[in-house]
Amino acid sequence: MTVAPLRIGIAGLGTVGLGTVILLEENADIIALRAGRPVEITAVSARSKTTRARDISKYRWYDNALEMVNDSEVDVIVELIGGSEGIAHTLCKAAILAGKPVVTANKALIAHHGCDLAKLAEQRKVALAFEAAVAGGIPIIHALRTGLAANKFSRIEGILNGTCNYILTTMREAVAAKAEGADFAEVLADAQKLGYAEADPSFDVDGIDAAHKLAIITSLAYGCPVNLSAVQIEGIRSITASDMRYAAELGYVIKLLGITERTPEGISQRVHPCFVPRKAPIAKVDGVYNAVVAHGDACGTMVFEGRGAGAGPTASSIVSDLIDIARGAGQTPFLLPVAKFTQEKLADPALLKSCYYIRLSVVDKPGVLADVTGIFRDHGISMRTFVQHSRTPGEAVELALTTHEAQHAAMEKAIAAIGKLEAVVTPPQRIRILT
Repeated sequence: MTVAPLRIGIAGLGTVGLGTVILLEENADIIALRAGRPVEITAVSARSKTTRARDISKYRWYDNALEMVNDSEVDVIVELIGGSEGIAHTLCKAAILAGKPVVTANKALIAHHGCDLAKLAEQRKVALAFEAAVAGGIPIIHALRTGLAANKFSRIEGILNGTCNYILTTMREAVAAKAEGADFAEVLADAQKLGYAEADPSFDVDGIDAAHKLAIITSLAYGCPVNLSAVQIEGIRSITASDMRYAAELGYVIKLLGITERTPEGISQRVHPCFVPRKAPIAKVDGVYNAVVAHGDACGTMVFEGRGAGAGPTASSIVSDLIDIARGAGQTPFLLPVAKFTQEKLADPALLKSCYYIRLSVVDKPGVLADVTGIFRDHGISMRTFVQHSRTPGEAVELALTTHEAQHAAMEKAIAAIGKLEAVVTPPQRIRILT
């Protein structure tokens, strides 16, 4: 008996869209074997029909992606337009209302509207799949929904943005080689020339992209609503070559991490640079690669690593969702039905504790260090290590130190007070240490 193919409409033919077309075409035989039936493209839509690296003339073309929803020969909509609002949101909602499954790589959409779309998908009994929305080709969503579903997670941390990881890796390598161009602005400019960073890099380097992904991971890990507004966000613009040098000297590397954890104060979600111990598995993940480390009560520590973006890795995740749909997989989008989500208590960021690295630029004169240590003492913060390389009286010198565990609110007050000291010539740098 001939099995009917699963017919796909793809909206968005950028790098990922064309990568998905190529993967579905070139691996058609093995995809059909594993899906139990052919998975075929029947329609496509994009902003324009301009010449592309792949011939798409064999597929029905729609200037308006919304019209694909009413095409009787399209069974599944693949949304690769991007953005949390506008046509992407409208298309996904319309497809679900029409009883058609949706596959998307759109982390912004899921971070902002994932719960509402999931609830609608549950009501209409259709799939809403978004493996490609988090960490590109790394199957972390599938792992959390299936292979690790029996676990209670204490913490999940990850390198969730390849652009930031590339910039920080390049800065570190330049410092290690004592090469020119190791500061953030220079490395960012080179990354933009190479196509690793956008012309406007804010979404990446300010931590917003990673925050979208972290909010989705948190929902899956703890069975709570996606809550992007609860994510505390810091980017990497303030990281300098000096920070890289001190990190290496102290036995660390600097990574932008997304961290979600269950603390005594509640669920904490935060994106910020971290000093990561050099021996930690995640410290060795460099360049444009991503990694996710899950700490489960039964499985222990699990490390997932791979390319977090690009045509091939992201297309791999998109097609894996299509194969699941072709097989008739009936999972709810977030593992738990939306109605069974728990309203988890959110941790107050001010109460969270961490060890810290502090870098100061000060005028080297008697009493400065005593003033700094006195402020830390007054705020209940204990120093752990201290580094100063040069002593030129009357000139600005850098001091680097690390602290024992301190409450975030106390550290912020201490940093503010230190910044007001007459001898401190630039705003103090403060970076958390992953423990």
